[in-house]
Formats: sequence, C-alpha cells, structure tokens
Amino acid sequence: MGERFYLCRIGVNEIVKNHRNCGIFSGYFERTAGYLHNALSIYDRIKEGVFNLSMEELQEINAALYQDIQPLPYQNSYANPEYAAEIMGEYGPYFSYLTAELYGIPAYIFENKLFQIIILLELFLEIYGMFRDETKPKLKFLREALYYHAFDYAEELVTDRVTESLDPSRKFAYNIIMESDLSDLRYLYAYGEYISPNEIKLAEYLNTLPDEEIDDIARTFTEGFRRGFVSMRIDLSKKKTVNIRYLIGQERIVRAAIKQFAEMGLSPILNRYAISRVNRRLTIRQGFTGTPVNRQFEYDHRMDDAVFLDADFAERKLTVLRRAYESMEELGRVYAGPAVIEGFGETPFQPIAKKEALKYSEKQQELSIRMASKTADILNQFIPADDYSFTIIAYPIPEIGTDFPAIFQETAAVNNLDNEKYIRIQQAIIDVLDRAEYVMVKGGNGNNTEMKIMLCELKDPEKETKFENCTADVNIPAGEVFTSPHLTGTEGLLHINSVYLNGLHYKNLNLRFRDGWITDYTCDNYEDELENRAYIQDNLLKGRDTLPIGEFAIGTNTTAYVMAKKYDILSKLPILIVEKMGPHFAIGDTCYSHEEEKKLYNPDGKEIVAKDNECSILRDIEPEKAYFNCHTDITIPYDEIGEILAVDETGRKTPVMKNGRFVLKGTEELNDEF
Repeated sequence: MGERFYLCRIGVNEIVKNHRNCGIFSGYFERTAGYLHNALSIYDRIKEGVFNLSMEELQEINAALYQDIQPLPYQNSYANPEYAAEIMGEYGPYFSYLTAELYGIPAYIFENKLFQIIILLELFLEIYGMFRDETKPKLKFLREALYYHAFDYAEELVTDRVTESLDPSRKFAYNIIMESDLSDLRYLYAYGEYISPNEIKLAEYLNTLPDEEIDDIARTFTEGFRRGFVSMRIDLSKKKTVNIRYLIGQERIVRAAIKQFAEMGLSPILNRYAISRVNRRLTIRQGFTGTPVNRQFEYDHRMDDAVFLDADFAERKLTVLRRAYESMEELGRVYAGPAVIEGFGETPFQPIAKKEALKYSEKQQELSIRMASKTADILNQFIPADDYSFTIIAYPIPEIGTDFPAIFQETAAVNNLDNEKYIRIQQAIIDVLDRAEYVMVKGGNGNNTEMKIMLCELKDPEKETKFENCTADVNIPAGEVFTSPHLTGTEGLLHINSVYLNGLHYKNLNLRFRDGWITDYTCDNYEDELENRAYIQDNLLKGRDTLPIGEFAIGTNTTAYVMAKKYDILSKLPILIVEKMGPHFAIGDTCYSHEEEKKLYNPDGKEIVAKDNECSILRDIEPEKAYFNCHTDITIPYDEIGEILAVDETGRKTPVMKNGRFVLKGTEELNDEF
C-alpha cells in the first residue's frame, strides 16, 4: 500500500510539473492533477489532527477541497457534465463521472482510508496514460477503464460499507464527538466534509443552550427509539448497537444521545454517507453528512452508476454484499436499528435537467430496480425488519432564515407534544374509520383532489383495527392515523399545488389512480410536457412507469401546521413533519414492508391488521412483485382540504374534516391551534 501510494504521488506530481499535450483533454488533466496534488498536500498537513491548525487555515483547506464544485465555479468545472461535454464532446460525461468520484478523496483523506485514495489515484493515472498525444483513444477504452475499476474493487468497497454500517469499533466520528471540545468549532473541519455557514451557525447555536435542554432534546430522540421496541414488542435487551445518523453541527445533541443509549446497553455506530458511486444510490445521504456543497452537482451525478451498471456488475455486487453480511452475521443479530436526526430548512431547489448527465438506459433502469429489491432481500435475511426498530426526528438548520432560533425552539415543542392527548383524539378518528368501507378525500381552495380509498375488512371489530394510532415513538412528532389501503377500488385524482418531495419541488403535481395504481401523471415544472413526465418518472416513480398506493393517513398535528404558517416555512419542512399536517398518500411500499407477520397493537389493545395490500401479499409466492423498495409520502395541507368523509357499507357518510377543520366529535380541540 505504501509503495502504491508513493508511486501515485510521483505520477500526479509529474503531470503537474511536466504535463504533456493531450489536445482538448489537456485542460482536464492539468487542472485535475493540480487538485489532487493540493489534496495530497493537505493530507500531509492534517495527519497530526486539525487542532494543530488555526480556524483560518482549516477554512482555507476546506475551501480549496470544494471550491471547484461550488455553484458559481461549477459552471466551468469538469465535474459539470454540461461543461465537460462542451470541451471534450462525447468523452465529457465520463470525465465528469471520474471527477465526481475524485471528489470523494477529501473524505478518505480525513478518515485515512488509504486504499480508497490509492485506487482513485491509480484510475486517474491509468486514464492519463491512455492520452499520450493529441490522438485520443477510442471511447470504449475509457469506458472500460471506468467499468473495471468499479467491477474489480466492488468487493473491497461494498465490504467496507457494510462493515462501517454495523461495526461500532469504527471510531472516526465517535472520537470527534466524544473527545473534542465542542466549543472550539475547529472540530467541524475534522470530518473532511464541506463546512458551510449552516454547520458553523448550528453548532454555535447549540453551544448557547444549557446542558439540561440539550439532554431533553436528546431524550425525546432516544426515548422514541426505546418506545419503538415496546410498541413492536421486541426485546431491546438482546441488542448492542444503534446506528446514529445526524447532520454535522448537531454534535452536542449526538453526544448526549450516545450517553443515553449507553444507559440502554447500546453502543453507537457512526458512519459517513456512502461516497463511492459503487455504494451510493441516487442522491441519498444515509449516515452523518454536512450540507451538500451544490445540490445541482448531486443531481447531475445521481445516475453515475450508469457507467458500470450491467448484469455482470449487478451479480458481482449482490454476491459480495451477501458475503459481507454473512461475515458479520453476529453484528447483524445485535443491531437495534437506525436513530436519525434530520436537518431541514434549505432553500428550495429546482434542478436543471441536463441532457449531458449520465442516465440509465431502459435496461439499466430495470436492472437498478431489481438490484434494489434483491439488496433489500439480502438485508432482510440477515437483519430482519421485524427484529429491529428505528426512530427519526428533525430540527431546523440556520439556512431556514433569521427566525432560526425561534423555529428551533418551536420545533422542539412540536416534537414534545402530549402523547396521551393525541392517543385519545386519534382514537376517536380510528373508531369511525374502522366502521368505514372507504374514505373520500376532496380538495378545496384550488386543490382538485378527489380520491376514493378502499379499506380492509375487519373479521373481529372488537379485537382488530384498520388504522395505526401513531404517536411520538419511531416517527416523531406525534400526529397521524394510517393504514395500508386495498388497491382494488382505490381511484381518483391526487392533486397538489406545490410540494417538496425528497428535496425536489413539484409544481401542480397530478397523479391519477385506478385500482390503486398510478395510471397517469404530470406537473408544471417545465414547459415541455415530456420533461415534466420524465422528472416525475425519474424522481417520484423511481424509474418505473407506475407505482401503487401504499399508505393512506390523516395527519392531526395542527400545532406543526400553525408553526409552518407563522414562519412561512411549509416549503422547507421535511416530510417527517409535513405528513402530520393533513391527509397524505404514500406511493410505493406499505408502511409495514417486510414486517407484515409482526403483530402490532394500538394503545387500546386492538391488533392492527391492515398491513398488506394486493402486492405485498405476494411476498411468499412472487416476491419480485411484492415490494418496490420506496415509499414517498405526499400530503395535502389543511387549507386545501374540502372534506374527508368516512363512508360505511350502507353509504352513510361521516365527516372527519370539512373546509380544513376537524369536525368529528372528539377531535374539536385540534382546531384550537388555528
């Protein structure tokens, strides 16, 4: 390893000093070698730790590592597929992919992952070696080099990812959180992530809060995790680890949470989101993360695995994934699940669809979907979904605006609402819905929604229920009742004037359903209707032509809704909170995916039986048709609700909501917040 690293450094330095003429590719190799040379110099500087450097030096280092992909410089960056294609033609998107992969080096440098650094440097030098003069090699040779890099190193990269996701002995982030003086904000730069004003101001704000308040915030989070095991009747005492996922800047909360989890006998797993495209899917950041340096950069490279995704690669990756989980079977057995602290408040993002960006072929799209399904199957085999729990909570980041401190405090209050109150009110709604054959949801105030949602039948109404009474345990804050609808007979139009889903904006979104499946879709994001449909298909349908409805819910958290209106932050709230602020419909899997056999009970003692639909019920006979490995909630806000009606077998209609207000007896106090 040492020798390989030494030779790579010589190779990079040689390009910097004596760069040969490579025609239109010269600028790429010269600029990229310069970046790598600088990154390796930084590697030397930070070996002794960031606290040997001043804040100014660390800020200078951070800027140098990420300057080229900041929004303005990105326009003329080789990481931008549009610019790369302009300079290098059909070769451009592949060099752009290579550049995006090389931007993983800062993370590897700070974690001292020498192997990952070496293989990226060797790939760059291998490709440079193909361009010996102005005569360019055939494109297929460049593509083969990129392909075999991913194929050959899949085992090491996938195994490392599985290990860091399960093994608490990986102490990189733990040491930062538990050993640093968190009042000295230089610790933020120890991650090697891009550090924006969000991370700095968030850490600064949390440092103003007393220890008691930090402990209370963490306790809401950790107790929610513990209550998840109680409600699912899983023995927490058999578990030993918890995977804490958080936003950089939240370390004071995470430190308190680590201590509280230790009281439950749980050791923390703290891993970075996946860096290599071999392990990363779309724009998902699962692990500790900072604010993305440039969301357009993330969007442009969301399908970069198109470079290597084929049947052979899929088979290899699934094989090594299974082998990795087999080798860590004991760690999987004691894994308690993920505990997630989200951040919200980023300025809404409208991506630009670039034709030069790499994109799946139709065959790759199908293969990607199958891989996601088989990956989930492998994970569920070694870590069964009904044998662990989770919790998720969200707090704002400073980018939300000048009211950030007030919004943070009100969010904390929303996350700590009276569970007993919501159990009682939501039970009144469930009692009516349990007697209903279907529910009608009609929009108002310019919302054209008209949906009929079919419900399951109860064999024993005295002991069974159709809806889960959801309070603040695994899914914080409190405030919804939800079910898995029957697909047959579920139909109509779901319309949202403006909504943000997975960080992307949809204008005038329309989804039409028949027998529970999406039959048509459109939005007004682009002038070209084909672009609108492609945007929905790529990002909402996850590359498919259709998805079924997996969940219907009625959110009851009027406190959160009033907060959103007060600060005008509805567009910046995460779905975790938004889904509690009106009726919502999820497309994809049910809420009980892979957990259908696990018995669940509401606080009133009734068993929740509406956990399957016509897709998930196929899991034993046609498993490839049972799951979709996605679940996206789409909420209609209260002020766009005309009415919600529970309709029984006789046709009698019982109003639950009318003109954005709760009208069912026993729910009236929810309106006090308005």
